[in-house]
Amino acid sequence: MPMRWKLVGLAGLAGVAATGVVVARRRRHQRDYDPDELRDRLHQRLAEASAGNGRAPVTPAGGG
Repeated sequence: MPMRWKLVGLAGLAGVAATGVVVARRRRHQRDYDPDELRDRLHQRLAEASAGNGRAPVTPAGGG
């Protein structure tokens, strides 16, 4: 019976390690943007979305 618990523990540990690897790989593909660059990209996407649906563009709340 004690051997079974050891196997369950090792399987759980392997699962946690595998999840960490998946998260680390996904994180590597993301890019960190500075706030100004992110704001510019969001404004660009908003303008593209507004132009695509035939409605007038929405002005951001910050007035920027």
